[in-house]
Amino acid sequence: MARPLTRDVPRVYPRRLPEPSTVALIRRGATITKVVGTRFAPTALRQLRTIRQGALPGAQLARPLRKSFEDLGGTFMKFGQIIASSPGMFGDDVADEFRACLDTGPAVPFADVRQRVEEELGRPLYAVFADFEPEPIGTASIAVVHRARLHDGRVVAVKVLRPSIERVVATDLDLMQPLMDILVRLTGEQLAGSTLQMLDGFRVQIGEEMDLRNEARALVHFRRLQNEFDLTLLAVPEPYPELSGRNVLTMEFFDGVPIDDLAQVAALGFDPMPLVQETMRAFFLTTVRWGAFHGDVHAGNMMMLRDGRIGVIDWGIVGRLDPLTHRFFVSLLSAAMGNEDAWSDVTGFITTTYGPSIGEAVGLSGDELTRFVRSIFEPALTRPFGEVSLAGLMQTIQLQVATAQGIEAHARTLGAILHRLRSQRRIRRMADESGGLMSEFDRGTFLLAKQLMYFERYGRMFVSELPILHDREFIGQLLAEVDLGSDQGGSGS
Repeated sequence: MARPLTRDVPRVYPRRLPEPSTVALIRRGATITKVVGTRFAPTALRQLRTIRQGALPGAQLARPLRKSFEDLGGTFMKFGQIIASSPGMFGDDVADEFRACLDTGPAVPFADVRQRVEEELGRPLYAVFADFEPEPIGTASIAVVHRARLHDGRVVAVKVLRPSIERVVATDLDLMQPLMDILVRLTGEQLAGSTLQMLDGFRVQIGEEMDLRNEARALVHFRRLQNEFDLTLLAVPEPYPELSGRNVLTMEFFDGVPIDDLAQVAALGFDPMPLVQETMRAFFLTTVRWGAFHGDVHAGNMMMLRDGRIGVIDWGIVGRLDPLTHRFFVSLLSAAMGNEDAWSDVTGFITTTYGPSIGEAVGLSGDELTRFVRSIFEPALTRPFGEVSLAGLMQTIQLQVATAQGIEAHARTLGAILHRLRSQRRIRRMADESGGLMSEFDRGTFLLAKQLMYFERYGRMFVSELPILHDREFIGQLLAEVDLGSDQGGSGS
């Protein structure tokens, strides 16, 4: 008997960011101006010399932009991770340039780390840990990770939020727009347009990551699912709630190498193909049954472990689809798997979400519109990774939506983009004041699109001859076990 779609997913409570002071905005703005001015000066000169030839390509701007992000650190490095793991949207050259953003960040003095841990746990550091390595094993954008050993001998990883990161992030988010302004002027929107599309969803994402209790709940939840469905090639760290809190997370230590470091993966002697396939299987399992998935599977969070498993770390972001989008995702898979009737459901979702003008934009309606939608989605899901672009699929949809809204893609001016973003910012602040957040639709679809772009990269690296729906028997069983008509939403755990 088919089971209803459920909402049994861990709830999250984003950290409310402080309102940055005028002084903080001025000081940080001056720093951003200086850094970007220094890094982009040679590029700007080349632009003046070649102005008749049009805007510079994004690939030529990738290096000064990446160096600017590294100099500015924190929020900018975090945003650089998205660029690094999305070659389908930004291009291979740009994504490769930003690869360093996945696993680097400025150091935090050990005295500050120690103070943060002791304040959070309420005990001296060495009353909790027998050993605590002063040098971090990971220096990410908003947190650092240290290896430690408990008094019972267990080796753990201790994730610690950077001191004052809340104020830094709040200020940076308000000042990212001027940087986009500079990029638009230099590139004619070639690179800035893609980053603007992701900026608003990024605001919600980073707020959730800055309360490590969200990640602890996610680890517990997804470890249970992993064990329940016997995903033996997949590993999720075990958290230690009694040694964790809002600013500190203590968890099982994983020893491995990044999945996209082909030389180190080869040195371990394991075939990464079945591991990547198992990760995709886990993605479909949790997304089809619960509308939930790991929301940040960039290469820095996928590790080839020395015991032959694939370790998935950094569960600070969990994607959650609202009931309507959850149905759409399941209907889309069902249609691509051969259910002809489901294509009309897919088209219905698109027209309901974006309005009937989406059909007018392409001059189609009824069955013709359904055939058009099918021609976009079906190849991306059924043809090999090496022949299609999932990111291109998302961009095609965005293009049609923009056209339906009366915005020609080639004529989107900086003023129009900034006006739309300012309007969204006002709406977001009004929602914050009333206790609301970005809609589940906006957040869920943003993260879902981001994961598809990540999987596209892994697919091309390791299983380029297979389609994303290659495991048809497994996906067919999942679809057979859900009842779309019985989904009543529900509360999260």
